[in-house]
Amino acid sequence: MFAIYRKEMRSYFINPIGYIYLGVFLAFSALLCCYTTLISASYDTSSYFTFLIFAFVILIPILTMRLFAEERKLRTEQLLLTAPVTITGMVLGKYFAALTLYVSGILLSCINFLPLYIIASAERAGEETALTHIGPVTAQIAGSVFAIILLGAALIAVGTLISALTENQLSAAVITIGVIAAMVLLNVFNLLTDSNGQPIIGSYVIRAILDWISVISRYSAFGQGVFDFAALLYYVSLAFIFLFLTVRVYEKRRWG
Repeated sequence: MFAIYRKEMRSYFINPIGYIYLGVFLAFSALLCCYTTLISASYDTSSYFTFLIFAFVILIPILTMRLFAEERKLRTEQLLLTAPVTITGMVLGKYFAALTLYVSGILLSCINFLPLYIIASAERAGEETALTHIGPVTAQIAGSVFAIILLGAALIAVGTLISALTENQLSAAVITIGVIAAMVLLNVFNLLTDSNGQPIIGSYVIRAILDWISVISRYSAFGQGVFDFAALLYYVSLAFIFLFLTVRVYEKRRWG
């Protein structure tokens, strides 16, 4: 597994994909943090993380589209299948490489919050600032970062499976964008109401199912600085299911 992991990490930076992902993500997150906090004169970071989740609909497929699709395109898939490594190790090596790059970007982007703490410190020292609250809520930021990492881990597993099912990287990216967008936006349908203020989806059962499937509905507790074990279990289980399916796909190819 570690040999596959090292190979994938090198490939991210031999090819421009790793640089493109980190550059685009860090530039976007810096601008987003600036507009949602400093320019808005607010310490509240909830809008920042919400917009960031929607950005991952595009960014995560950049990480996952090449994981297996490139192997099939270059006809190197058989080398992987005959290598002295288990199918599970191969899948996990590629998955953890993508997850490492993702988490690195998230952690590097935390530098965006430093100006908030600097301004808060100046405010407490009695200097005038444009912001209206006493300072950023560290528990809210830490909880949101943790939730974003969990959410990304689940969505990367989704992209890993789709990459394993396709041969073309572009096709893998487009399909992954569609699937992730659906998983992120499902909860929006529960928020839609008619002119009388009633939910458009009248069935409580359907609303409950959409709420359960949606990856956003599990995020809210962490965004308030509250640890939600049920949400943790949900994200971990979601990642496990998609990685398990990816392993099954390659076991079928090896022996099929």
